[in-house]
Amino acid sequence: MTQLDPRQLPLFPPRVRVVVPVSGGKDSQATLKLAAQTYPASEIRGLFCDTNFEHPITYAHVEKLRKLYGDIRIDTISVGTVEQQCLKHKRFPGSGARFCTEELKIRPTKVYCRELAIAQGSRLRSVKGGIVGADDGGFEVWYGMRSDESSEREKRYAGKVCDEVYTPNEVMTKYPKYLAKLGVMFRLAVLEWTKADIFEFLNGEESPLYAAGFDRVGCFPCQAAGDAHKEKAYAFDAFGAEQKRKMIVISQVINKPLFNSKGGKLRNEGAGCAVCSI
Repeated sequence: MTQLDPRQLPLFPPRVRVVVPVSGGKDSQATLKLAAQTYPASEIRGLFCDTNFEHPITYAHVEKLRKLYGDIRIDTISVGTVEQQCLKHKRFPGSGARFCTEELKIRPTKVYCRELAIAQGSRLRSVKGGIVGADDGGFEVWYGMRSDESSEREKRYAGKVCDEVYTPNEVMTKYPKYLAKLGVMFRLAVLEWTKADIFEFLNGEESPLYAAGFDRVGCFPCQAAGDAHKEKAYAFDAFGAEQKRKMIVISQVINKPLFNSKGGKLRNEGAGCAVCSI
């Protein structure tokens, strides 16, 4: 899988109409498929932000997506690893601290969108007092997020619909306003879909990890998920066992427990602080 240097983006041939961030999961895949039914493959770019923490099945599935919907170009950016982020922040990601998502996915996506818009002809026009607009070189970013995934998402996207476009910072506050001035707009293409809608639309094309019993696909396992999800992943196969070994080592270095539920003390197996093993 080719690692993309954002500085190569100006070499892209114009003109991309839609960028679809893909994770290997069902929602982003459905969004990619929907884009392929709307635009020619040559006008679509997939973007895979590799955290270097995905299961081999996920990497293989992303490779499959490159051909599944008409030879769509999927670019890969990797700016670090989940392990590095845990060591840097001296903690594991959690519901209130998803630094892995912000630094390994959102930040490189910002750079990608900016450089692609500029490569396609967008130039911020400035006058005394600030930026006033841009030449046309923009595109839409189609995000595969659904309101019914969680009460937090339902609240965050209240009032928004699939068929409208929004400025990036309207969808995610982490995105800068200047992207809209470059012509980059966001569409929540499957926002109102249910999980059943997604699986029906994919019709068996989804990642094999779902058939193996996983509700979510991405980092394997997501360190911000609950203990049950992590335990299932660690016990899944040899790769999962190796992931657990890595995380136990990191838990000892940062002095944080690997598991945090009520029964976590019995499962930490020496990981994290010494208090947890008393």
